Formats: sequence, structure tokens, C-alpha cells
Amino acid sequence: MRKKSRVAICGVGETNIGKFPGVSSLQNHAIASKLALEDAGISKTDIDGVLTVGSLVENWPHHSGAVSEYLGIKPKYTNTITQGGAGCCTMIQNAEMLINEGVCETVLCIGADNQLSGMTRELAIEAFAKNRHPQFEYPLGLSTPAAYALIAQRHSHEYGTSRETLSKIAVMSRNHAILNPKAQLRDPLTLNEAINSKEIAPPLHLTDCCISSDGGGAIIVTSLERARDLKQFPIQLMGSGNGFSHEHICYSTNLLTNGVIQSGQTAFAQANLTPQDIDIALLYDCFTISVILQLEDYGFCEKGSADEFISNGRIELGGQLPINTHGGLLAYGNPGLSGGIFHIIEAVNQLRNACNNRQVIGAKVALVSGIGGIMSYASTIILGS
Repeated sequence: MRKKSRVAICGVGETNIGKFPGVSSLQNHAIASKLALEDAGISKTDIDGVLTVGSLVENWPHHSGAVSEYLGIKPKYTNTITQGGAGCCTMIQNAEMLINEGVCETVLCIGADNQLSGMTRELAIEAFAKNRHPQFEYPLGLSTPAAYALIAQRHSHEYGTSRETLSKIAVMSRNHAILNPKAQLRDPLTLNEAINSKEIAPPLHLTDCCISSDGGGAIIVTSLERARDLKQFPIQLMGSGNGFSHEHICYSTNLLTNGVIQSGQTAFAQANLTPQDIDIALLYDCFTISVILQLEDYGFCEKGSADEFISNGRIELGGQLPINTHGGLLAYGNPGLSGGIFHIIEAVNQLRNACNNRQVIGAKVALVSGIGGIMSYASTIILGS
């Protein structure tokens, strides 16, 4: 049994989200970091650890070093987490380990990029396509949406999951984004519009896929004791976990079971909590099918029962388990590798009771997930106020 976590998030900051030509990836890192430092009420001289998740646009060979240099920080420890969409949650877990082991006192975790304005659609597709297996996937043209479509097809085959089930996730995300003035997509979306949106890779349609954005966020982690003396009410890291099932989908032994189970079990055990204790879940929603798999694998509902679980507004504001109250990657924004940073920041803001008309009343415990690859890497953090 891992020892109880004694670290907390003491500051968060995020840039505007959308399309901002002329603002580089490094500039987005700097803007988010400045806002997080101001939020915590500390100086960059207080930072002795820097973690990043990399950039698709500015592919520095030593990314965290380039960011640290740009920010004018010389940390005791710096590194870049290369787990795709799982990286942001893993940054927080790694910050916990650095602080618990006495390597660092205060760690800056940053995820930012300018993917929407800095890359063409073709370059973005190619960047992700390079992650496919060079012999069994890439030559056959397996795109990221097509790989997730295989999972959705299998789920439909096993449990009868329909287009309507997937579209309910998209509509929920858009409804939450409408309440968020910073969200990139705020136009209303009906269930019928989602079901009949442009087909991308059957059964996935346009509204089942995350959007592309410029922007980013930063999070500052320190010891719980030090956080109590700073500007903001500390948000404690109660538990964290990682899981891995495969690097390439051609080696997956079960498309419907992945590292989420291991990741969640580890985090729940450290926090001494169960799924029933979670007030709000920020689930990595690169595609709608990933949300369905996570609801099942975290234990929020039985395998194959996600359609029943999400019905009747259960995952919307005011429901039993509100998820992705900021709009998620499907509607709030997604700068690529760093999109998961917004899930963590939303969890912090919810636990601070600072989300105005999208506030989950009485939220005390939040689960945040990150998914990398094709449901390959899973990272989970549980936060408490």
C-alpha cells in the first residue's frame, strides 16, 4: 500500500483557448505559467522542478529544458512526460514523487501548444499517424479516429452500443461548454445533429472527435504543509495511479479492457475511496467512446451498461456524476498533447467552488483521467478540497 499523499495543488493558470496566430507554443507555456504563479502568490524563483508534456508544433529535442530556459528557471529537476494524453495527469503524479522524495519543493507542470494555428490538418494527421506500428498499422493508413472506431465497433458488437449512445456524450459536452465563456465551441448541439454529423470513421462522426486548439495551462504542486501558507486554499492530491496495456492497437489483447482499470484501482486504494465517493469526474474525451469505456472501467457502471448510466441526465450538471463540466476536449478545447491540463484545472476550480453557473454544488472529491495512445496509457488522479 502506497503511503498517503501529502502534496497539493496551490496554483493554476490557463491561456485563452481557440485560434491565435502569432502566439507560439513557448509563449503559451509562458502565459499559463505566469498566471499559475500569480494564482499561487509565488515567484518563479520558488520553482525548483519543471515538468512538461511536449509540443507537436515546436518539437524541441529536450522540451522541458527549452521551456525552463524560456521561462528563466533553472530547476533542480526537469523532464518531459511522453505518454500522449495521459501525460498531464502523470505530471502531477511525478510531481508528488519528486516532492515526497525531497528532490523538489515546488514543481511547475505545464501543457501548452499552438496546434490549431501552427499546424495544417495534414501535418497534424501525419504527426499522430507516425505513432502507428510501422509494419502492421502505418502502411495500411490506420488513423487515430479509425483506431478508436475499431474500439467503438467492438463495443457495439458486444453490448449494442448505438450512435445515439455516443452522441449523448457529445451533446452533454456541448451543453456544459455553452455555460463556459472560455470554451471554443459554444453553439447549441441537438442529439439529432450529433447523430447525423459528418461521418469520420464508422461509427464515429465529427461530433464524436475532439477539436484542435491553441492554448495551454499550468499547475503548481507543492507540499500540503507549504500550500496551506500560500494564497489559495490547497487542493490535495489524494491518490494517483498509472496503467498500461499496449503501445500499438495491433497488440491489444482486448479492445474493451485497458490500463484504466489498473490506474483507477491504484488511485482509489491510495485515496482510500471508491467510485461512489466521487462527486465529479473529468474524463479524457479524445473520442466519445473513450468516455464510455472509462465510465465502465473505473467502476461507475457495469461493463456494457454505459448507455443506461448516461441516460436521464445522470452525467450532466445536477446529475449523479457530472463529467467534463468545462466542455472537455470535445467542446472546450484541445491543444494536442496538453489538452488534459484543462481537465485538471477544471477539477481544481470546481473544488474551489469557483465555476459560477456550471458549479457542481457541494463538490469535495474529483477524479481526473488521462488517456494516451489508442487507450494505451492511463493515468488517474483523485483530488480533494
